[in-house]
Amino acid sequence: MPHRVDEGLAVTLKKVASTLKGAGIPFALGGSFAVYAHGGHSSDHDVDFLLREKDKDQALAELAQVGFRTEQPPEDWLVKVYDEDRMVDLIYRPVETPVTDETLRDTEQISVEAIYMPVLSATQLMVHKLLSYSQHYCDFATGLPVARSLREQIDWRRVRHETRKSPYAEAFLILLDRLDVVPFPDDEEALANK
Repeated sequence: MPHRVDEGLAVTLKKVASTLKGAGIPFALGGSFAVYAHGGHSSDHDVDFLLREKDKDQALAELAQVGFRTEQPPEDWLVKVYDEDRMVDLIYRPVETPVTDETLRDTEQISVEAIYMPVLSATQLMVHKLLSYSQHYCDFATGLPVARSLREQIDWRRVRHETRKSPYAEAFLILLDRLDVVPFPDDEEALANK
């Protein structure tokens, strides 16, 4: 792994994963810790898990039972749990798309801090990152380390296809080409037919 993670957050991550696994709640590790799990470099200010919306109440109940403080914020796409002051986001609608069984199959079983768990694929992580950019938030500096460190694991054709309606994603992909990180193909017709 390329850098040391916050030990407290790593312990919290393991507690959440083992609780969800023990309760039989399908989930996937997402966000910066998923990038880390794939061997990439990422910040680690919190922990993100993806789960289906229909499982959020059970997840909150199970986590409350083992000592987590739970919160249902006003945002309608996630719930939060806290292990002391360490925050975990339980996301059920990232980038305005519901987490489905298919989403949870787009994972790899990876040992993260000595616990095997499903980790969102590098390709899906990149798609989520690019679709998070908007006129209100467009900090390409957050995506560059992910793209650089995971580029060989990412299906870039799929990323271009799934983000094709976002001008922010297109601009980011052109930037990757200009920086010689990942070439941007000239054959857009082939991409459109994928």
